[in-house]
Amino acid sequence: MNLIIQATCHIATIHLDHLAKLAQARQGGQIAEHAYRLTEARAHPGIAPYCLEHQLDYGFVPRDRSLKDFGLLVTDMDSTLITIECIDEIADMQGLKPQVSAITESAMRGEIDFAESLRRRVALLEGLDEDALQQVYDERLRLSPGAEIMLEALHTQGIKILLVSGGFLFFTERLKPRLGLDYTHANTLEIVDGKLTGKVLGKIFDAQGKADWLIKIRTELGLKPEQVIAMGDGANDLKMMAQAGISIAYHAKPVVREQASYALNFVGLDGLVNLLGL
Repeated sequence: MNLIIQATCHIATIHLDHLAKLAQARQGGQIAEHAYRLTEARAHPGIAPYCLEHQLDYGFVPRDRSLKDFGLLVTDMDSTLITIECIDEIADMQGLKPQVSAITESAMRGEIDFAESLRRRVALLEGLDEDALQQVYDERLRLSPGAEIMLEALHTQGIKILLVSGGFLFFTERLKPRLGLDYTHANTLEIVDGKLTGKVLGKIFDAQGKADWLIKIRTELGLKPEQVIAMGDGANDLKMMAQAGISIAYHAKPVVREQASYALNFVGLDGLVNLLGL
């Protein structure tokens, strides 16, 4: 196995030497500005706590695995592909961000049902002018660090990209052409006379919905589960992540990190490229 070590800044040689000793590995060289490969590595219980203490991300990857092995990436939007939770920022226009953020956090930790949490949060938005959505998109929505590098690598390899979100179609449909995404799906806010009604149209797109869409697109593309990568940060991403050959917990809640194939706790989305290579 290769052991990939990466960070947001320079990795001291002392850290690489220590990890190589724990993993009984050989130094494989630098693969990116702040990423290194150790070869012929073995698992050791001391690796995870050491990396966490020194803000290093790590992953054991089979020697012959690369992005070329995959045909589909399925990613969450809020706090994964982008840095914000859109509904929290919309709520800020109503002066209700603390209340909505608290419900969002609870849902992402898996403490309350996602669909119920969304209904409660959207209800607080009743009466807000629809222009607030565009304002959030223009002024607050930012891609997560490394997103452009990751997307370019996926496009280069011909890997299809599905963006699924328990958030809103307003944002996913704008990101689709901007980023060259192949598929998107999310919830639709009800708007009447230019105002949010505080309701979501149709069935709420929740954790099961994300998993179902992954399976739907995977089937359409004729791919096997092991040819799919799923990425998310909250409890409502776990069902879709379970349907993928590789799951990535991106700056995620503990419940997600514990169940994912790999966790990127510190680095950006380009960490996926460093893990799997081209």
